[in-house]
Amino acid sequence: MNIIELRGIVKRYFVGKPNELEVLHGVDLSVGEGEFISIVGESGSGKSTMMNIIGLLDRPTEGSYSLSGENVLVQPDSELSILRGRKVGFVFQTFNLIGRMSAQKNIEVPMLYNHVPAKERARRAEHLLEIVGMNDRAKHQPNELSGGQKQRVAIARAMANDPDVILADEPTGALDTETGLLVMNIFLDLHKNFGKTIVLITHNQTLAAQTQRIITLKDGNIVSVRAGGNPIPGPQDLLEAAV
Repeated sequence: MNIIELRGIVKRYFVGKPNELEVLHGVDLSVGEGEFISIVGESGSGKSTMMNIIGLLDRPTEGSYSLSGENVLVQPDSELSILRGRKVGFVFQTFNLIGRMSAQKNIEVPMLYNHVPAKERARRAEHLLEIVGMNDRAKHQPNELSGGQKQRVAIARAMANDPDVILADEPTGALDTETGLLVMNIFLDLHKNFGKTIVLITHNQTLAAQTQRIITLKDGNIVSVRAGGNPIPGPQDLLEAAV
């Protein structure tokens, strides 16, 4: 089963105006259940626009989008917001954790919006912290955590509602190379041992090479699809992995 089905996706901005701009030019993309893919490309290639559409943060100008077998584009914005909270988990370069709130409470926030009872929120947050190796930092606030620790909490938060898809937008971009590889190991573990479907948006070819498929965007078009699956680099490769 394909979790994501994009067909003929076109995205234009300033439609009908002299400065109308077409960013995506009829993109087709299928992502299977439990697949780990990466989308790569230079700045301005359309990566972020595609991520916003996949993550139900934006609508395409033309085309169709099926998420978990559901035609999501026929839904009103209010329903899209609900679907986004249930079906998509986000991990961003800037972590986006809430200050003055503990790691555990940050993870509980998405469940709160999904009306999960308090005891179940706490239980699941504790379990997710354990998965990402942060159970000993459950009561720490973001300003008490390193960048890598913040990102691990953010990954746990993305898993809070057991989403169908995890979207990771440059998740290692604010981290040093070694920490970034440790974070990538967590994504690989979520894919291998928990069967998660993951879409990684990155400019880092070393990280992209570890995913199952590498989708390259250029000027709003998919120009290549190639196999990945290379192993995590060892310590001797850390310098080469730096971008």
